[in-house]
Amino acid sequence: MSDKTARWLALIGLMAFAQPLQAEETSKPKFGPMAVPVTVDNGHLRMSAAPDYWAMASFYVPQQTSSACSLASLAMLTNALRGLPVGSQDNLITQDGLLEAVDSRKWREQTKEDGDGVLFADLVAQTDASLKAFDIKATVSAAHVGPDTSATLDAFRKALTENEKSANDMIVVYFNQGVVTGDWDGPHVSPIGAYDATHDRVLVMDIDREWYVPYWTATETLFKAMQRPAPADQGVLAGETGGWVHVSKG
Repeated sequence: MSDKTARWLALIGLMAFAQPLQAEETSKPKFGPMAVPVTVDNGHLRMSAAPDYWAMASFYVPQQTSSACSLASLAMLTNALRGLPVGSQDNLITQDGLLEAVDSRKWREQTKEDGDGVLFADLVAQTDASLKAFDIKATVSAAHVGPDTSATLDAFRKALTENEKSANDMIVVYFNQGVVTGDWDGPHVSPIGAYDATHDRVLVMDIDREWYVPYWTATETLFKAMQRPAPADQGVLAGETGGWVHVSKG
């Protein structure tokens, strides 16, 4: 083997060895610095009542399509507020079952694979329709960050504090997922599992289960995620800001 051939083979070997290292260096962590997964921080759930978390945990489901975050979130919420059925013949509320009960062609189209997703106003209407479909007596209130000048960070903290008192009321948030997780830049919907007032942080029960588990994020960070308009590549959702929907039973 000539010296030139030997040097060439050595260079090929170095390039092959360097490629996986480069890929490893450019890969991003599962969570950005603004989110802490519950797998490494669950002290609040063990030391406090966390009524919403325990009411929803048994009904925690993944969104069944890439656009079904609102559907999965409201399936969780309606199951938790209704409670476990007593009779063996009674189904839990599945995502398909919820679509059938609400019977909204628009919602079906929005939540199908690669559907457009929902606007904030749609989420509010779908929440009300979901409760009525299963005869759950509850009041729905909404705060749309941006258009609603009363939807401030202080108002959000107040709603979280009230919400943490019992499992008779729950909050679903419409927010930009990437602001919190550091990844995809787009609108998303998920329920709130708990509020840790001592550390002013929120547990997001992210229904994007292909990628995430529940995670903690600062209340201010989640509020900023609600403030961020959907980017221009989000079709009919472009420019849409988020907010929270508060459901109070009884």
